[in-house]
Order: sequence, then structure tokens, then C-alpha cells
Amino acid sequence: HVQLVESGGGSVQSGGSLTLSCVAPGYTRSSKCIGWFRRAPGKENEAVASIVPGGRSPNLSDFAKGRFTISRDDAKNTLYLQINGAKPEDSAMYYCAVARSCLPHRLLLADVYMHWGQGTQVTVS
Repeated sequence: HVQLVESGGGSVQSGGSLTLSCVAPGYTRSSKCIGWFRRAPGKENEAVASIVPGGRSPNLSDFAKGRFTISRDDAKNTLYLQINGAKPEDSAMYYCAVARSCLPHRLLLADVYMHWGQGTQVTVS
């Protein structure tokens, strides 16, 4: 068993920036596809972004394009999500997750992901 651990959440002013991290040593060594999801109170779980081994061809949900950046550093066993121009509607619990497979056209679907972290809270005011 390998645990995913998110960090970097907190409070940020509207328009500000925040960087989230997810440490997943076993999964990064195994070259797994990994993604970020978020869930706000009363809302459904929604995909934010995903990334393939090596960090090429990132996938971003429409709301994230132009503001969010996903990256991975396999040498550090870490996945990142950079949030720029934060908006109040970005407030949510953010989770990293590991996919069963790396099919690009399915990588923003929650049911593709088999393991999930505990989440890190982001609050934008």
C-alpha cells in the first residue's frame, strides 16, 4: 500500500496564487497517471487536471485552462497544481488520485482513478 499525501492548501485572496503538492512515491516510480480533483460543499466531485508519466500532454478542465498548471517531478515523487488568479468558486477540497490506466480521452473521469489522497482544503476569499 502506498499513501498519497496532499499539502499546500490554505486561504488565499481573490486573484492570488497557491501551489498544491501531492507526494506519491510508489505511484510515481511506477509511472502512473495522476490527477487532481476537487469537491465543494453541495457540489459533485469534478476533475481539475491530469498528467501522464514524464509530465507531457497535461489535461485541464475548461475552468482550469489559463489559470491552473499541473506538473510532476518524478525524481521528487511529487505532483503539483499551481493555481493562479484564484476565484471564490475555486474554494473546495482538492484531492490527488492515481489512475488505473492512462487513456488520454478518459483521464478526466473520476471512475478511472483507483486511489485517492485525504485532500487539502483551499479557501478563496
